[in-house]
Amino acid sequence: MNTKTSLGKLYLIPVTMGESDPMDVLPQTVKRAIELIDYYIVENEKTARKSIKAVLPEKKQSELVLFALNKHTDAKEHLSFIQPLLEGKNVGLMSEAGCPGVADPGAVIVKLAHEKGIQVIPLVGPSSILLAMMASGMNGQSFTFNGYLPIDKSDKKSALKNLEKLSFDKNQSQIFIETPYRNNKLLEDILQALQPSTHLCIATDITLPTEYIKTLRASDWKKTKVDLHNRPTIFIIHKLDRKSTRLNSSHTNYL
Repeated sequence: MNTKTSLGKLYLIPVTMGESDPMDVLPQTVKRAIELIDYYIVENEKTARKSIKAVLPEKKQSELVLFALNKHTDAKEHLSFIQPLLEGKNVGLMSEAGCPGVADPGAVIVKLAHEKGIQVIPLVGPSSILLAMMASGMNGQSFTFNGYLPIDKSDKKSALKNLEKLSFDKNQSQIFIETPYRNNKLLEDILQALQPSTHLCIATDITLPTEYIKTLRASDWKKTKVDLHNRPTIFIIHKLDRKSTRLNSSHTNYL
């Protein structure tokens, strides 16, 4: 008789990117997953419980088992987080905002799940990186997400210059982010570093009522006032060849 326990499945559960009705941005598959899952790996227990309650108010919070995964989590704890999966229970992985595993510490759990032969199921949800790219008018055929730029002003300027050159050389849009309370300072540094003709897209509060997405040349941004303080923001730059007449590629996107 085979008594081997079947493995559970790891569901990557997206959440909203701010205070909005979850059913405006999340599909029913997310709601159905939350109905069935009681074990979660999350960045912050309080906000995770709030997200679960917003999607499914009738879910009994007392029955939830949450494991905290953030920058303070010891790597030695990771294996204990997936123990329910090894015992045949399904587990949900949730980010603080948007999609887990993308610019998110949850990627280490996904990697561990693959190593243990656990099925990983990504659910559809909002990604600020892709939504910003979609709305930017820049090259959706070739782009790179660079995460955070250096904090040091000199290093940051060098990084921006390098990204601008890379964008020009490869016709590749360059995406990056900043801690929200530093956004306004980053914008100042961007406009000081970029050449006037380089395009910059600022996409902030994506999917929220205060959503703001605009693409302008650096020279035009210097004439435009926008307050990005404490607002989640995606920055995208693209420097074009003088012969180019538009930002996006002319090739058909089959993806």
